[in-house]
Amino acid sequence: MQRIRLQKYLAECGVCSRRRAEELIAEGRVTVNGIVAAIGVSVVFEDDVRLGGKSVKPERRRVWVMLNKPDGYITSAKDQFGRKTVLDLLEGVSERIFPVGRLDYDTKGLLLLTNDGDLANKLLHPKYNVEKKYVASLSRKLDEEALTNLQNGVIVDGRVTKPTRIAVMINDDRDVEITITEGRNRIVRRLFAAVGNKVVKLERVGLAGLVLNGLEEGKYRFLTKNEVDELRKLSL
Repeated sequence: MQRIRLQKYLAECGVCSRRRAEELIAEGRVTVNGIVAAIGVSVVFEDDVRLGGKSVKPERRRVWVMLNKPDGYITSAKDQFGRKTVLDLLEGVSERIFPVGRLDYDTKGLLLLTNDGDLANKLLHPKYNVEKKYVASLSRKLDEEALTNLQNGVIVDGRVTKPTRIAVMINDDRDVEITITEGRNRIVRRLFAAVGNKVVKLERVGLAGLVLNGLEEGKYRFLTKNEVDELRKLSL
């Protein structure tokens, strides 16, 4: 019987990405055959793997969902404070799926959810430089110096960010479209804060080549096979 790392097993079962699986294991929330698992353990599919006491088995069908997330929703499977989560918007999806990355509580727009943990992990990995496109409404006009600094990279948490692409929207010089490959927490807001500006509203309008294309806020749809195939090409 072929053995695989526990974090990969959890990802293939559609529980979460491999990165999140490592966190769950480190938190002591995963058991294998009744024993609390440690990072690095390997399993076979016949083992009794449980997360929070619930059995974890591979999903038979891989699904990908695009959601137009409204603000005011947590990007999580559940919230300890009882706030609404993005899964509350997915009535009719029978598979157990999880968000690919996250959008902040006060950020809206394109969010992917899936039970394909292996591909999700690759899309989140920094080495693949998956592009994310946002429209940000700023507190004031972005001056030329700030624009140049953002395009070349600024310092956030002691590290220089990757270069960005920024276009000022024609209808309002305080609205900008920004394309990034960074994946750090609240990175768009922190990018603009680094040049002395503030994000008032934020919407993700594109991810990994996908766009909302008229999908109404709060609604979702399944990705087509061709769209999933394109996602796989990004992680080759």
